[in-house]
Amino acid sequence: MRAILIVLDSFGLGAARDAEAFGDNGADTFGHIIEEAAAGQANSAERFGPLKLPNLKKLGLFAAHDNYIGNPGATDSFDGLYGVAQEQSKGKDTPSGHWEMAGVPVLFDWGYFPKTIPTFPKDLTDALIEQGELPGILGNCHASGTEIIAEMGDEHMRSGKPIVYTSADSVLQIAAHEETFGLDHLYALCDIARKLVDPLGIGRVIARPFVGENGNFTRTANRKDLAVPPPEPTLLDKMTEAGRQVISIGKIGDIFAHQGTGEIVKAAGNMALTDATIDTMARAADGSLIFTNLVDFDQSFGHRRDTAGYAHALEEFDARLPELCGALKDGDLVILTADHGCDPTWPGTDHTREVVPVIAFGPTIQGRSIGERETFADIGQSIAGHLGLSPLSHGESILN
Repeated sequence: MRAILIVLDSFGLGAARDAEAFGDNGADTFGHIIEEAAAGQANSAERFGPLKLPNLKKLGLFAAHDNYIGNPGATDSFDGLYGVAQEQSKGKDTPSGHWEMAGVPVLFDWGYFPKTIPTFPKDLTDALIEQGELPGILGNCHASGTEIIAEMGDEHMRSGKPIVYTSADSVLQIAAHEETFGLDHLYALCDIARKLVDPLGIGRVIARPFVGENGNFTRTANRKDLAVPPPEPTLLDKMTEAGRQVISIGKIGDIFAHQGTGEIVKAAGNMALTDATIDTMARAADGSLIFTNLVDFDQSFGHRRDTAGYAHALEEFDARLPELCGALKDGDLVILTADHGCDPTWPGTDHTREVVPVIAFGPTIQGRSIGERETFADIGQSIAGHLGLSPLSHGESILN
């Protein structure tokens, strides 16, 4: 009896009830991808035509979406528990979403940087330059990571000045060339920045290394997130305290500030992360938790507003589900979910405030609708109950 929690990073299923407060009323990551694909607007060299997700459809994903947006369709029986969850946390960021699904909603306000130029307080940038022994910085604004690297990458390589920027999330990001600036140098600079932004209530500092030259730059898999720890014990802490095995795949360790995250498995790209998840299932102990984040949906397609790429990535993941199911043992529970939305048809490049899917399946699961849940914490509570842990402080099990 084990639990496998897989986060399809940014895969929202429609505007949350409070989406208007975030400027996201009408956002619908899944629904708009379906529409764009049906209209022939999501074609590429990798895919063509309407969105094809036969395995996720059998689990109830389409029904969960249709029921939420008020357009219920077929009433066929499905193989999974299917529904959506609203977010209690006050932000639409990665840590808030993950912490809440692990049983700890973020009920405080993060610190954010304004959209003025320059964006960062002068005492912050002065201290970063002094302590990091830098010739200066570039950026100092809100920006898309790929766009600002393309714009300033050559100047960065010539000057040695790192590119420092932010987004609508509570984050400070530093991009630098792996070869000319150095990966260890970038990590050390982010350690300095982490201490400098702590008094400002900033959730994450992210190292964004890249390679290339002459305007042709590619971000590498050596990204590193430095997050503040969750404010109270999460499901992962309870697992660790109980002596249970936790295996964190992808950026889970960074998101939880390596608090209770157990063994860390890194891989680059959704398919490699899926490989790692299936490989880990072959050796994970009874009573263990495997926690995977599939980051490409968000960083490669959602933020870049690449509908065709997002559609293709969904179809690739769908095709791997039979293999994943084949690796399950009696009593195993799989939950597929997301941490926020990132509608590729939405203006700008930021996350969108949406409900997330909650799709649960396994050898002993009988499919049914679980409706609309009030918090992502229902996911963590379900896993705690499934693995025989004491109840978490937030959420209700979907398994009851």
